[in-house]
Amino acid sequence: MMTTRIANQKLRERVMSAEEAAALISNGQTIGMSGFTGSGYPKAVPQALAKRIEGEHAQGNPFRVKIWSGASTGPELDGALARADGIEFRLPYNSDPIARAKINAGEMEYFDMHLSQVAPMAWQGFLGKMDVAVVEISGITAEGKLIPSASVGNNKTWLEMADKVILEVNSWQSEYLNGMHDIYYGTALPPNRVPIPLIRPDDRIGQLHFDIDPDKVIAVVETDAPDRNAPFSPPDAVAEAIAGNILDFLEWEARRAGLPKSLLPIQSGVGNVPNAVMAGLIKAPFEQMTAFTEVIQDGMLDMIEAGTLRMASATAFSLSSDKAEYFNANAAFFRDKLILRPQEISNHPELVRRLGCIAMNGLIEADIFGSVNSTKIMGSKVQNGIGGSGDFARNGYLSIFVTPSVAKGGAISAIVPKVAHVDHIPQDVQVIVTEQGLADLRGLSPRQRADLIIEKCAHPDYRPALRDYYQRAQQSSYGKHAPVLLDEALSWHDRFVKTGTMHG
Repeated sequence: MMTTRIANQKLRERVMSAEEAAALISNGQTIGMSGFTGSGYPKAVPQALAKRIEGEHAQGNPFRVKIWSGASTGPELDGALARADGIEFRLPYNSDPIARAKINAGEMEYFDMHLSQVAPMAWQGFLGKMDVAVVEISGITAEGKLIPSASVGNNKTWLEMADKVILEVNSWQSEYLNGMHDIYYGTALPPNRVPIPLIRPDDRIGQLHFDIDPDKVIAVVETDAPDRNAPFSPPDAVAEAIAGNILDFLEWEARRAGLPKSLLPIQSGVGNVPNAVMAGLIKAPFEQMTAFTEVIQDGMLDMIEAGTLRMASATAFSLSSDKAEYFNANAAFFRDKLILRPQEISNHPELVRRLGCIAMNGLIEADIFGSVNSTKIMGSKVQNGIGGSGDFARNGYLSIFVTPSVAKGGAISAIVPKVAHVDHIPQDVQVIVTEQGLADLRGLSPRQRADLIIEKCAHPDYRPALRDYYQRAQQSSYGKHAPVLLDEALSWHDRFVKTGTMHG
């Protein structure tokens, strides 16, 4: 394979095969992998390592490693290593179905974290020692600087912390990524922490490339492989209805609060509902908007091309396969309109609060008082993880959570008497939106919230049962502030586990 992306002679001499690089990793080691929402993760070395682990297991030799990343990766990393039973421990986020099954079966340990806290906690030493970093980049300069790939995530931290570094130079990534990044090296631990000098979403406060000690680099592997870039489902009627409710609310809020025509920086999770919202924003009465978010997804590129979105700051891309190809073909156009930063900056509570982000994230279920479960099915089976939703929900100007009102063909209600697991307390949840309607919970007591959530957000099939539960709770609860029937609060979940439906 040609080494045209490797301009530094010393690092060019470290080029080897993925199999040779994987042989440098030992059983029990902690590996910092690049990758965030399926972009910018190493592809070749993890697959070679998975094959090596399978061979070791076939000979009766134990071989498992601990994996840290930015967020989710792809099937060539989490999927391959989980299939080989090679992951002992995983943090801070997972979306791979094979790894998820092992986590829920108790065969893999999983530490779910707020994404803004991963790098600081790693530096504080709470997570232990990092042995090897395996990081995808898009090139190496003549001076030995590393040109980041399609995600930044925790790569800066991994490159600094790890004893040894393996680099994957992926020529599939656009050369126009060079110049799109803003790598800030000014963070520190207390008592030496100082304010982060970012005032606007488009401020640049760092440098274009990663620094690296060349003596730490033990291998360079050349690849030409696309990111995961799974296709998004096109918005259905439910997603369109949810998006319509959000857009109407944003227009009302802008008038009420006297917000500028550019609104405030937007942040959103990934999926068909956020893309439907962004499609609607193209037609909304806003202009020169900005995004300060975790990921740049399809809808944001559309907004930029339409002239509605002036720029977007994130830590990674999360594009469909078609949109990823489109971006690579048109990266020169987007280059000065996008900024990719370390996730300790893209998700930093100080910056989210200063900029006044409008946060829009998904949920699994919410209860009638506004507590939100965004990670665990029936309270115990992990779905993905909390991701960055908590970073933005607690600190944003607006904290909006969205969901269809029912799941599993109506067998599950997303609005329940009591959530089976709490990720976001009511104090961090300002607005809940379903296709049924929108509940603005700001300034409301628990009882006021309950009335509004039941009437505005619950599906009509479940609304009578929620009303009945709440009326009886007001009469019989131990306290009247947030009425709850202790013996019934989780009965809907128990009924689903036993019968396959929450319907009584």
